[in-house]
Amino acid sequence: MNKRKVIVYIAMSLDGYIAGEGDDLSFLSIVQQDGEDYGYHTFVDTIDTVIIGSKTYDWVCKQGIIPHEDKSLYIITRNSQLSETSSRYYSGDLSELMKRLQSESGKHIYCDGGAELIDSLLKLEMIDECIISIIPTIVGGGTPLFRNHHDIQFNLLGSTSFSSGLVQVHYALKYPNIVAS
Repeated sequence: MNKRKVIVYIAMSLDGYIAGEGDDLSFLSIVQQDGEDYGYHTFVDTIDTVIIGSKTYDWVCKQGIIPHEDKSLYIITRNSQLSETSSRYYSGDLSELMKRLQSESGKHIYCDGGAELIDSLLKLEMIDECIISIIPTIVGGGTPLFRNHHDIQFNLLGSTSFSSGLVQVHYALKYPNIVAS
């Protein structure tokens, strides 16, 4: 049985930010086109489990959206009281959770952000692939997608350009301490 992949599917500005100052996501609207989802629904068909940081989850809920109700959802939090009141919240060891999820049968695992969760998973060398939609604008500051992960190699699996100017790149990640089999 193959290990379930952990895949990040996210949008960022050309200068590498997933949100502008004050969690501003208005730059995403630059590429909005009726009927165009940039492969999101096709991607979501390949996953059955979602991990998401609690800040990102709370932000999405404040927009009037309850995300991923049809998937197994794990909201990663540092607040152990939340994890005691709801099975959707998880405050335990992230590495243990990910190893357990990857050992179970099923579709792939979607890391739906945010930056802190992605950073933690990169440090643990547990993200297998990234699908990044690059929005053709400079935000100038805010929340960067990547922090200090200089030794990770990104091997291009594919890219697609769209009439809106968005370019989507799909990478497999190779970590410095993992020998290819």
